[in-house]
Parts: sequence; structure tokens; C-alpha cells
Amino acid sequence: MAGAAAMAALCRRLTGALRLSGARPGSTAAGLPGLTLNLFHKNLVKVEPLHQLKFLHTTLSRRGLEEFFDDPRNWGEKTVKSGDAWNIKQLRGKSSEDLHKLWYVLLKEKNMLLTLEQESKRQLRPMPSPERLEKVEKSMKNIDLVVREREIALRLLQTGHEKPAPGEWRHDFLGRTYWYTYKEWPIPWYLNKKHKKKKFYYLPHVNHFIRLRLEKSLRRRARRQNLERTRRKVLERKFPHLAIKSQSQ
Repeated sequence: MAGAAAMAALCRRLTGALRLSGARPGSTAAGLPGLTLNLFHKNLVKVEPLHQLKFLHTTLSRRGLEEFFDDPRNWGEKTVKSGDAWNIKQLRGKSSEDLHKLWYVLLKEKNMLLTLEQESKRQLRPMPSPERLEKVEKSMKNIDLVVREREIALRLLQTGHEKPAPGEWRHDFLGRTYWYTYKEWPIPWYLNKKHKKKKFYYLPHVNHFIRLRLEKSLRRRARRQNLERTRRKVLERKFPHLAIKSQSQ
């Protein structure tokens, strides 16, 4: 009996809140004609029209993981036609916004080529036109250089310094040259024991080891150039038609 009385009281409250009346525009509830909500004006929620809403999206909804793979028309092909890498002269003529867009286009292309490279390794098959990855990496490197040039030019115009933080070139105790960035210290440098332990000079007997280090770096570079020259000659003997084609270009 108590449950029935409670249910009856609840039904009376609902019938007091809901009135059956004629259908009015904008007042139908749950799509049922004639059923309106008896709400005060202050409780009504202002709803924006659908045509005023803007939806944010970064790519087409019908394309997902497919962008990590090459165009299906290139599947099974041994060679894929591609253009040359973007050089610095071409990139200097573009705006910063265009460089920003081009960077992300090249980034997506690089991810696709890396996926293709891994899949080729998994199937133990040669990657079609692997030079595309080198062109993309070279283009991204050139974009980075152009952006850095503009940042340095703007910094020189505003502050007169080439580096982001002011400093100077110094030597360590081994004779190596590095960029020292100025920093703020809570006490003067002549009272700072930690700063006084640093040595920004090298003794005369270090000159001999500086010369040896320079000879070592030059010898390493010459060895690398000889290996590259030998590898190129081996490839030219192995693929003479490609050698003739590269010389004609």
C-alpha cells in the first residue's frame, strides 16, 4: 500500500509538470506532438543553430591508416616517378606559412616511405625507388636551414646577437673551441669558487695534441671519401647502364 501511494504521488507530480496541449514550434519533447515541457523561462537553455557551429578536423574522415601506405597504383612497381628535392633557393622564396605546410606534407611522406621500407625488409624485397626517402630528408633539412636563417636575421635585427642567448667563443683546457653562454650568478665572478674552477685557456704544451687531433679528423674524412669513391666505382662496374645514365644527366 505504501508503495502504491508513493507511485501515485509521483504520477501527480509528473502530471503537474507536463501538460497536454496543442503542438507549439520549439516546445515538443522527444519528438512527440502535443507533449510540452512546463518550464520557467529562466530554466530554458539557449541552443545555437546547427548552421553556426564549426567542426574541427585535421584530415578526411574516410582516410586513416591508409596514409601510412603508398598509392595503390604504385603497388608492385619497381620504380616510382618522383620529383627532385626542394633546394634552398626555392624555399627562400616561400613564406613561413607555406614552409610550415610543406614541412607537414614532407613529414607524412617520410612516414609513408619509412613504412614502405620496413615492409620491404619484412618481405625481403627491394624497396621501389628508395631515393625518394633521401629527397624527402634533404628537403626537410633545407627547410630547417631556411627557418634558422630567418630566425637569425630577425634576432640580429632586434637584438644584434646571432645566438639566442648572448655569449662568446672560448677555449677549454684541452684547446677545444666552444660557445660559452652568459649566465646570471647571485654573486660576482671573482667571489664565485665554482666559476673560478673553470679554465677558459690552455697551456702551450697542448698545441702538440691539438695538431694531432686535427690530423686525426682530416685522416678520418679522407678515409671516408676514399670508401665512398670505391663504393661508387664498384656500383658503376656492376650497373654500367646506370652509370651512363647518371653521366648523361
